[in-house]
Amino acid sequence: MSITRRAALGGLAALAGCSHRADKPAGKPTPDWHDLAFSSGGEGDGEQRALVYAPPGSASWPVLVALHGRGEAGRGVEAGARGWRDDYDLQKAVDALRSGEIRSEDAGHMLSLERLEALNRSLRAAPFVGLVIACPYTPVPRGRAPEDAAPFARFLTDSLLPKVAEVRGGAVERKATGIDGVSMGGRYALSIGLTKTETFASVGGLQPAIQVGEADAFADLAARAAERAPFAIRLVSSEEDPFLEPTRALASALDARKIVHRLVVTSGPHDYAWNRGPGSLELLIHHERVLRGLPAP
Repeated sequence: MSITRRAALGGLAALAGCSHRADKPAGKPTPDWHDLAFSSGGEGDGEQRALVYAPPGSASWPVLVALHGRGEAGRGVEAGARGWRDDYDLQKAVDALRSGEIRSEDAGHMLSLERLEALNRSLRAAPFVGLVIACPYTPVPRGRAPEDAAPFARFLTDSLLPKVAEVRGGAVERKATGIDGVSMGGRYALSIGLTKTETFASVGGLQPAIQVGEADAFADLAARAAERAPFAIRLVSSEEDPFLEPTRALASALDARKIVHRLVVTSGPHDYAWNRGPGSLELLIHHERVLRGLPAP
């Protein structure tokens, strides 16, 4: 089977939801995590929910909007909002970074020794302070065009981020705000982040659910964004990710347009084990670094 054919079939499976999720009990509420309810998610589909990690003393931390994948979208607004915390073990990644040293087991042994050392070198140079992380339920997009993400984008900018400012007790400023996501959420993050440049200074995509044929369109979106405001962009994939070829195609298209970006390729599959390891760690350390004005590892 050709790489392109295999990627296409794998991509369809990935968009239908990762097949290796181990069912876990819902995490208990803690003072660090705030459960928010909204009357509308911007799609006219009723209630929206979000879990926000904002510990006491986080008013000055950068803010990251983290979007989950297709599997959580199919399990309802509450499960989706809890996806990053409960299904992807985001707290474990936060704790690993705050310890000052990432171990291979923290990444499920899916980071090379060179990548692990690069991350730890960054932590030795500047300790991980933290991020306020807003994790909204991410609806299934109604289409593949950037404008199809517009209603959800309006919810993020007009409803979620103002509530994040209230919860953490500090304004949300563009220079210290990023957006990222995994798979379906990674596609959303690219579409929204590269369109809402007045809101997001850092944009990322983890194993983003894009197609090779869309690379130029996303790169053109990035080029137009660069004309409006400076931003950082980072892509992450893995060796067994069905979206590896499209992600590399997007990186090449960004190169052709002279858009500065980072591409990280780890080992591992497109599943929950990867989300709990390299996915969560790369999500957190990249945005915490660049939104604090530090070099990305």
